[in-house]
Amino acid sequence: MTDLILKGGTVVNETSRDLADVAITDGRISAIGAPGSLGEAAEVVDVTRMHLIPGAIDMHVHFREPGYTHKEDWETGTRAAAMGGVTTVFEMPNTHPPTRSASEFRQKQDCAKKACVDFGVYGLLAEDNIEELPGLIDAGVNAFKCFMGNTFGNLPSPSTGAMLEGFEIIAGSGLRISLHAETASIMAWRQRKLEAAGLNDPLYHIAARPEVVAIEAVARAAILSEWTGARIHVLHISSAGELRPLAEAKARGVDITGETCPCYLFLNSGDYDRLGSVIRVNPPVREARDSAAIWDALQSGVVDMIATDHAPHTPEEKTNDIIWKADCGFPGVETQMPLMLTEVAAGRMTLEHYVRISSANPARAFGMWPHKGRIAVGALADITAVDMAREEVIAASRLHSRGKVTPFEGRKTVGAPVHTLVRGAFVQRDRQIVEGMAGHGRQVTDIQAMPAPNPQNVDQSLAYLLGTEGTT
Repeated sequence: MTDLILKGGTVVNETSRDLADVAITDGRISAIGAPGSLGEAAEVVDVTRMHLIPGAIDMHVHFREPGYTHKEDWETGTRAAAMGGVTTVFEMPNTHPPTRSASEFRQKQDCAKKACVDFGVYGLLAEDNIEELPGLIDAGVNAFKCFMGNTFGNLPSPSTGAMLEGFEIIAGSGLRISLHAETASIMAWRQRKLEAAGLNDPLYHIAARPEVVAIEAVARAAILSEWTGARIHVLHISSAGELRPLAEAKARGVDITGETCPCYLFLNSGDYDRLGSVIRVNPPVREARDSAAIWDALQSGVVDMIATDHAPHTPEEKTNDIIWKADCGFPGVETQMPLMLTEVAAGRMTLEHYVRISSANPARAFGMWPHKGRIAVGALADITAVDMAREEVIAASRLHSRGKVTPFEGRKTVGAPVHTLVRGAFVQRDRQIVEGMAGHGRQVTDIQAMPAPNPQNVDQSLAYLLGTEGTT
């Protein structure tokens, strides 16, 4: 018997929306049909007036475990994800110890047993672990992370020679290499001079990391990718300038994708006085012209996806009058969807386009399509039911992350994830976490190796099942 029917919702994929019921059996979507046409199920949930979208896939989170669990751990981080309509996360390697070897990867896997949403694990590409890369690939990492610029954990940035060798090794695996694309030497030089001059205000964080650090790093990484055939991904795009080498590399046929984060879309240098050190993040929030250019690139497809760089810290670690002493980053996995749905509600983008950048494109780029990233027969039932009229206010005190600091404090949102299902099971229901779901999450390694569940194009599938051509 069918386990669950979601009844009366509007199913939205990246190029279509249809009023339809969705049946779920054994964690997968078993049928999609006209309202009332799917028969009986063990449970029927009325989602009338809601939109059913593929669960968001956040390719960029820091859950801090092992080593920094006073900031976050896998249970609190994935609960925050579930509240934010996120059904899959990819977790970064700058923990303590870093995920730089097969044994440290297995330690990370053990920590992830508390996850309530599905997950991938990044392995580290650094100067001192080139010989460990084959073992990390064989052990089952889902992607690699290369810190071209300094960040939390003080991992040394690899030389270009080490990057090239790492790219050559990883290229054969087909795994994508995600890049913190800032040039370390430029930033270190400039920050030393600013600190020596006693220039400690928040805006000097931008001065230490001008956009040329991103322009140079993206261009250099694209050349290495083109030379080796390695697949790469540019993390947290923050500037207008780096869009040019990204677009040029795509035009040359380089297998390169890019993401941005809400802070680079919704904040700019005018917010530094108001937010102080809370706004500090790597790369920095820049000028209003940068935000405008990134919005345009997100609409045009030059930037492929939205992620969060979810990076929690304690309030004490985030607040300091000397900007260089404030930790970089803040929680984001819970607030991304409400922020972006607010823009959908305002008409800045369609809900279909949001599905593309939040789910379908990440699934394709990181080997999870067609199991994830779409609502279609045979796909995993990773579904978020959103109420596009629900109004809320972001408050750090209500975040499910352990990091109770957000630069979006007090911001009003329109549109919220009301239910979150991971492989057909509710992990968030009626805006409340479903208790007892720790450990429900699974690593996506096995998913990536599965054959396609349904060869039909998703639009054709919906049109066939509903007797319509779908609408956009």
